[in-house]
Amino acid sequence: MNVTIVDYNSGNISSVINSFKEVAKDKVNIEVTSDLNKIKSSDKVVLPGQGSFKSCIDALNNIGGLVDTLNDFVISNKKPLLGICVGLQMFADVGFEETETKGLGWISGKVSKIDNQNGKYKLPHIGWNQINIVKDSKIFKGIKINSHMYFVHSYEFIPEDKAVISATTDYSSNIVCSVEKENIFGTQFHPEKSDKTGLKIIDNFISL
Repeated sequence: MNVTIVDYNSGNISSVINSFKEVAKDKVNIEVTSDLNKIKSSDKVVLPGQGSFKSCIDALNNIGGLVDTLNDFVISNKKPLLGICVGLQMFADVGFEETETKGLGWISGKVSKIDNQNGKYKLPHIGWNQINIVKDSKIFKGIKINSHMYFVHSYEFIPEDKAVISATTDYSSNIVCSVEKENIFGTQFHPEKSDKTGLKIIDNFISL
């Protein structure tokens, strides 16, 4: 099996790479690339994302054919993809970080700044927080309810269809922190920075 981590110059993804390689051991081939043919021939794809919504979308668009290749992979061929942090946020139709920016449109919704209730809650939301699993998700197999995950973000994904939400976290409000829609999976938290529980989520994705 080939699992590709898309490297599109969106910041430091070394912890994502290391965690996937640790989980994969010798069972699965982990490729880190923006090569369109390698992405097309992959069994699964991981879309990380660090920085702002706009900077990540711009970085994707800067590689000719990458967005079309990802659309084919996810929408036409229905292969599994995992988005992490801004990688999840880019599923949306639109994001409002820096400026209004068109997203990938895979899951209808928007990405808006977390309401910090006039400074009551610090932004960015950094650190460990409990997740509330709200539906059976394949990537949460064997994960205990109220497990703690590691977060770094100031913006939240608000999907139109609440049925795609697989977990939330309480920070100023119920923030969506995981989604699942058919072959599309995403986490707002960083599984690669969430200790053994995070590695279990990565293992679940690889084992789909």
